[in-house]
Amino acid sequence: MTVESSKPSAAEPADDYLERRTLRRGSAGWLLLTGLGVAYVVSGDYSGWNFGLAEGGFGGLAIAMVLMGVMYACMVFSLAELSSVLPTAGGGYGFARRALGPWGGFLTGTAILIEYILAPAAISIFIGDYVESLGLFGLTSGWPVYLACFVVFIGIHLWGVGEALRFSFVVTGIAVTALLIFAVGAFMDFDASGLNDIPVDADAFGANSWLPMGLLGIWAAFPFGMWFFLGVEGVPLAAEETKEPARTLPRAIRWSMAILVVLALLTFFASAGARGANAIQDAGNPLVEALQPGGKATTLSRIVNYAGLAGLVASFFSLIYAGSRQLFALSRAGYLPRFLSLTSSRKAPYLGLLVPGAIGFALAAATGDGARMLNVAVFGATISYALMSLSHIVLRRREPGLERPYRTPGGVLTSSVALVLACAALVATFLVDVTAALIALAVYVVAIAYFGLYSRKHLVARAPEEEFAALAAAEAELERN
Repeated sequence: MTVESSKPSAAEPADDYLERRTLRRGSAGWLLLTGLGVAYVVSGDYSGWNFGLAEGGFGGLAIAMVLMGVMYACMVFSLAELSSVLPTAGGGYGFARRALGPWGGFLTGTAILIEYILAPAAISIFIGDYVESLGLFGLTSGWPVYLACFVVFIGIHLWGVGEALRFSFVVTGIAVTALLIFAVGAFMDFDASGLNDIPVDADAFGANSWLPMGLLGIWAAFPFGMWFFLGVEGVPLAAEETKEPARTLPRAIRWSMAILVVLALLTFFASAGARGANAIQDAGNPLVEALQPGGKATTLSRIVNYAGLAGLVASFFSLIYAGSRQLFALSRAGYLPRFLSLTSSRKAPYLGLLVPGAIGFALAAATGDGARMLNVAVFGATISYALMSLSHIVLRRREPGLERPYRTPGGVLTSSVALVLACAALVATFLVDVTAALIALAVYVVAIAYFGLYSRKHLVARAPEEEFAALAAAEAELERN
């Protein structure tokens, strides 16, 4: 590895580099971070997961949801340990950098960045669809709505991280409350016979009423089972803006995951049982569909419809935050152009917000294909999950004496389960949307070429992730001598 010493220049003295790339410390406690973890995901409860019913039926999606829930639970317990050891804004990239070297760090960070740039772009399209369906302001879904989403919500992030997280917390609270109200109303009409009413594909191996698409349908439903949890791994990206990160981050990650498991179970069973799995498998708004027998709107369905918009806003808003912090960390360490990590007087990474926002808006306006962009995001996510889980295993093996304020229950066994399931989910993305997987691979190849030919020779030794790695190398050298 070649790490640039970052010698001072007339334009940028040595002691000024990190000062111009500093986030606001101590802005978030465990409660705001728990809200952030839920906000990343909550829109997935309102839409998207139900398309997995068309891939695997109720039984197939149920098994996929459980397996993906196990994957996320094992992974977040591993991330809780890693974030207590390396509390930097790099999150998963920082963990992989310490465990797998600069190549591992870059590959992980790039995969996370793909997820956090594509997902907000997709969600802006879904917000446009909601605005149009609700008849708000007489607007129709299109680029003006997408532009308004990026301008307004990036503007709040530029105002300050504390204000941004509090806004996200309030909107997420509205969306979660509505999910609980929905579950109560839907369970009043629950009918177990509706769970397995999707027609059986007689040619599929192992097909029956619970697995109408056969055993392969379980695997094909993996990406949709992920939608109940996709994004929760972004909590450690707030490390440098957190009070007592070694203690706060593990607590917030665990609570976020616990809340998401409860919401996933309630949403899944209540939706399918109230209206039938067949009726909601292709619905763009499955919760509203579940509450409208015969297509007639009710007071409760209208409430849930508006809350669905709140859920989309919460996830859009929080994913914008996650993407900016991942870009900030990679840029500050020299993996991406350094100017992208400059921060404003309010300690916000303004280019880290504006550049991904501009890319996301351009993709949304040019394609209008939210489903495909989410599939690309899922592909990036599964790569990062595998590499982060591997990082936990490597650090446990290679640095057993490393101080760990929090230790993962089950240790390496837990992260090994996450690794295996993440690899299975990665392969499953090809079963759902080969084009999306190939698009993600193409972006990945371009990024790898940039790193291999240029940025790996220009890393910044003073960046926190690089300093951690340098200290670890020095300690290893002393032990050998």
